[in-house]
Amino acid sequence: MVTTAIYAGSFDPITRGHEDLIRRSCEFVDHLVVAVAVNSSKRALFTTDERVELIRAATTGIKQVQVTQFEGLLVDFAKKIGAKLNIRGLRAVSDFEYEFQMALMNRHMSETFETVFMVPSVETTYISSSVVREVAQHHGNLEGLVHPVIATALAKKFAGSRQA
Repeated sequence: MVTTAIYAGSFDPITRGHEDLIRRSCEFVDHLVVAVAVNSSKRALFTTDERVELIRAATTGIKQVQVTQFEGLLVDFAKKIGAKLNIRGLRAVSDFEYEFQMALMNRHMSETFETVFMVPSVETTYISSSVVREVAQHHGNLEGLVHPVIATALAKKFAGSRQA
């Protein structure tokens, strides 16, 4: 029996923390769908298509990973692709309350869809997409925070914002 899991998020952009969870998830699932959420109410730095391509670039070589986008309820998407597990990362205690609520709501809507909470590696605990965007906007050093392909994409996005 093939175990399919979903790791969903906005990934704007994907960070080394996300990559860490992806790699570690692949140690206990056969197929991991990294699903970029389409959220029209959120103003993203990268388009959904750009995020999908950046994730593909950052996860090249991890054979279990498939990258796609989805819209709507996660439980509906999970049912559509046959996923039984939802991978969620918890960087801090403050993440837990929201993630716990979402896990309970997903269980309410689909009793067969389980959420697995993972803590990041010590080296990536402090990394978030919003912090990475802030560092990139001010042309800071992104080494260790994101894959080099993502660092290049961020530099291009913020190329015109150099401050004197």
